[in-house]
Amino acid sequence: MARIKLLLKSKNNPASIYIRLSDGRNIDVMAKTNYSINPSDWSAIKQEPKDLKDIDNANLNSDLTTLKSELLKYYNKKSSNIEINTQWLKDFVNPPQVADKHPDKLVDYIDTFIEFKRSDVKSSTITKCNVIKHLVQRYQKHTKSILYIRDIDAKFKMDFEKYCISVGYAPNTTARNIRFIKTFCRHAKANGVETHHQLDSIKAKYHKVENIYLTLEEIESIEKIESKDLTEGLENARDWLLISCYCGQRVSDFLRFDKSMIRYEKDKKGVLKPLIEFTQVKTDKIMTIPLHKKIMEILKKYNGNFPKKISDQKYNEHIKKVCKEAKIEEPTHGVKFDHETKKKVEKDYEKCELVSSHIGRRSFATNNYGIIPTSFLMYITGHTTEAMFLTYIGKSNKDIAMELTSYF
Repeated sequence: MARIKLLLKSKNNPASIYIRLSDGRNIDVMAKTNYSINPSDWSAIKQEPKDLKDIDNANLNSDLTTLKSELLKYYNKKSSNIEINTQWLKDFVNPPQVADKHPDKLVDYIDTFIEFKRSDVKSSTITKCNVIKHLVQRYQKHTKSILYIRDIDAKFKMDFEKYCISVGYAPNTTARNIRFIKTFCRHAKANGVETHHQLDSIKAKYHKVENIYLTLEEIESIEKIESKDLTEGLENARDWLLISCYCGQRVSDFLRFDKSMIRYEKDKKGVLKPLIEFTQVKTDKIMTIPLHKKIMEILKKYNGNFPKKISDQKYNEHIKKVCKEAKIEEPTHGVKFDHETKKKVEKDYEKCELVSSHIGRRSFATNNYGIIPTSFLMYITGHTTEAMFLTYIGKSNKDIAMELTSYF
């Protein structure tokens, strides 16, 4: 039976990762892959990166797992007259380039990446790729240079960060863009395009930001606004905002909720409980979550239905006015886009001005942290790691520590 192993042969950083195929006594071949890692981050026993919570390590592990799987399939499908030797394995890892040579310019390769991924990812991901492509084009115009895949190194990362900040990009947006560029380059590397040896060591760290959320008291003040003080459109948006604060879902999902998605199931005590089942737009994951009693009260206003459908843009505009009516006006530090200067401005604003469609989901997660088990909250919000979840919620380390005191 064929066995495939991953290993390092050097203690230098970065160290190339090798793949070894053996089958009985006659076949034992090894070749260098297109991947490398700091030896201190590698688990020789598990044959994988140590910290899989690190997004770069997780991506590397995913690529290596795919490589092993594809090699096993390729080996099992080989014809009997093929000699399995080191060159055979090298040709598998880096197929000889013939007429179909991939571009080595970054902007051109982004188009190649999009074609590779078009059928596998959401249209929103394709849009992000094109947005980053246009950003790189502007950067090239600014630097009067052409970026090649092999140019993406530590110096590029520093220069690109400085440029992005100078034109008004937030640090975390810049970090996300650098991660995307790394993804393009790693994809190119797997297709035989030359990359810089520093590529895998480039780190784009996210910065802690002020997470704006609605407190339970503020949500209550929104609930208490009299209908006569709101237009029909604002009342409709207010009810959607409350629904989002009690269900914890993305705006792309909860604004699609309708009566047909609701079903009732008996709990352990035999009591019927309302659930809603839907498929998340971002992840394609089928979700089933309980409906909070506050949501059910809102549905009674609409004869068992959800409020009227509303566009994301109109919803964003309306909920700021709703929060203004609820007197949610305390000075709050945040970032807003200035339409005159065309840049994001960071300063203190009235809190209602910083409210956006994302606030309901974050409020749900923040207000229920320490009350509902974190694993259940993560299931509802869709976070895959607790580290990501804790970064997402709007409570400070002191707030979390004080809540933990109830367990001591």
